[in-house]
Amino acid sequence: MDLFEYQAKELFAEYGVPVPKDKVASTPAEAREITAAFAAQGSPQVVVKAQVKTGGRGKAGGVKLADGPTEAYQKAERILGMDIKGHTVHKVLIAEATDIKAEYYLSFLLDRANRTFMSICSVEGGMEIEEVAHSNPDAIARIPVSPLAGVDHATAMEIIRAGRIPEEAAEQAAMLAERLWAMFTDEDATLVEVNPMVLTPDGRVLALDGKVTLDDNAAFRQERERFADAGSTDPLEARAKARHLNYVKLDGQVGIIGNGAGLVMSTLDVVAYAGESFGGIRPANFLDIGGGASAEVMASGLEIVLSDPSVKAVFVNVFGGITACDAVANGIVSAFSMLAERGEHVDRPIVVRLDGNNAAEGRRILTEASLPDVEQVDTMDGAARRAAELAAAKGA
Repeated sequence: MDLFEYQAKELFAEYGVPVPKDKVASTPAEAREITAAFAAQGSPQVVVKAQVKTGGRGKAGGVKLADGPTEAYQKAERILGMDIKGHTVHKVLIAEATDIKAEYYLSFLLDRANRTFMSICSVEGGMEIEEVAHSNPDAIARIPVSPLAGVDHATAMEIIRAGRIPEEAAEQAAMLAERLWAMFTDEDATLVEVNPMVLTPDGRVLALDGKVTLDDNAAFRQERERFADAGSTDPLEARAKARHLNYVKLDGQVGIIGNGAGLVMSTLDVVAYAGESFGGIRPANFLDIGGGASAEVMASGLEIVLSDPSVKAVFVNVFGGITACDAVANGIVSAFSMLAERGEHVDRPIVVRLDGNNAAEGRRILTEASLPDVEQVDTMDGAARRAAELAAAKGA
């Protein structure tokens, strides 16, 4: 889970990482009110910053300096609604302008290749770290961090000195690094980044901007409801998640339901390949119903997939293992009844391929059920081709 900048800095503040005064706004009027309040406290100049989960905001025109409430209103009005690399700006962060003497870079991240953690520190901040790595690789220090030893003050000073942060900022920067590490471990993050970490003319070290990625695998032991981004979440994905289904919306015409992530991924490829013969038909989603394809799970899966108006045909691809194919077939039959009870009408063709444990019995059950618009195909390739063909015909 990636956080917006304002969410990252809220976490920073909770862990004692020094940040400038700021507040989020959803409308130009709110931006004006926030700036007026800052001005009353002696900070009339603010930075209006687009809140999107991508880099390059400044280059795209999503970060603007504003002198006073009226100008903040105007800048917010321009930025809100902008498209930045495919992300629409729904909120802006109004931050008090900060005088900057020097800019640095500091981050902690999960080093997957070496199965440990790493800190990256550089005396050159304020630009994307990839640019620094390209233009001046010697300015970047990469320091392994032991997950057992962690980061105490001595380790933090090693990181800061390796990054060639000057002595006038070193002590405060090390303190910031310690607190950032505490947040990184406590919150189960895979990345925390401060860019830039700045030194002000009066000698303060602040986290001027922040980026945080939280590990979704640790969500069960964290309270992250406040970070939910309902505005950018696809409604179908939200409904699927509420029903504990692994669903991802794609731009295609063939709905995919399978059991097991590996099988579903393979199904996407096979459908995309088959669809080339029918005008570029492609998968409409990824949906893994897991090992227990019960009637309730199958009904929920079908309901989610059929709720997508772009879906013209559905491909149910199941390999019976722990859950036998006859149980899956009974689940499909029951799913039709359950959907009918919910007022959902199955109005698009469904191609079913069953293989593996008790496949013959599963096929017999579906044959005898004579479900409308349900076809059985023995092979995965054949079923994918038939689903693409039906989708193309339905689309026409």
